[in-house]
Amino acid sequence: MQIHLNGDNHDCADGTTLAALITTLELSGKRIAVELNGEIAPRSQHDSIALKENDRVEIVHAIGGG
Repeated sequence: MQIHLNGDNHDCADGTTLAALITTLELSGKRIAVELNGEIAPRSQHDSIALKENDRVEIVHAIGGG
């Protein structure tokens, strides 16, 4: 299935969850925020949110500095 990940097409298996996508992208444990179809997806729900064809996912990294 195809989703839109940070503006680019991305292939993933049917039923992939946000948590599985984050793991595949090697972002587990990192300080990130995830938006799904224009709405913030709470980290506590990443395991239960299954992606669907043409979903739009935006993942941003929190970067600290000073």
